[in-house]
Amino acid sequence: MNNVPETTLSSRLVSGCLIRICRLLTGVRARWLAPVPDSASVRIYYANHSSHLDGIVIWASMPARLRPTVRPVAAADYWEASPLRRYIARRIFNAVLIKRRPSAEEGSQPNNALELMSEALNHAQSLIIFPEGTRGNGEDISAFKSGLWHLARMNPGAQLVPVYLENLNRVLPKGSRLVVPVLCSATFGEAISPPQDGEEKQAFLQRAREALEELKS
Repeated sequence: MNNVPETTLSSRLVSGCLIRICRLLTGVRARWLAPVPDSASVRIYYANHSSHLDGIVIWASMPARLRPTVRPVAAADYWEASPLRRYIARRIFNAVLIKRRPSAEEGSQPNNALELMSEALNHAQSLIIFPEGTRGNGEDISAFKSGLWHLARMNPGAQLVPVYLENLNRVLPKGSRLVVPVLCSATFGEAISPPQDGEEKQAFLQRAREALEELKS
């Protein structure tokens, strides 16, 4: 089982509409500083995070042949808050939804985020993740959480590709429901090497963060 939902005419139409709306509102321009991969490449695209639109913009910036096997990783409590968001997350983006806060029934059970993400990678699906963990101000890139380190060590065959997003914080400011049309860009950098033998966690996370910062225009 590959976890890719069956595409229907309705989902393809909605997908096409969302991509056009996304590009209209953000004017997003994609820059690839390395050759665009073929659809068989398994990658972890990691990006700075300043808007709920970040994952959608990266996904919409990709060539059509890549999108079916690229899955944004997103917060379940936000994307399951309404039937519309749930439909978009599950049926259009096939997002990997992570529960940030366990429900009362789950109690103190550990979050299985790494297992869910690794399962997708093991089925030849790429991921879009945000190592800062929470939304930033759009100007500075915060220190990375340890998730990227653990995910990379668990999946050494996945390429690690930094993606720098510019101006997304201005399109949908934190706390606002109004979308402001602003020109944005998504810069896809060259893949960095995975954690090396003997490389400490913080050294790797700093190296990954610096590779992302270098993509600022």
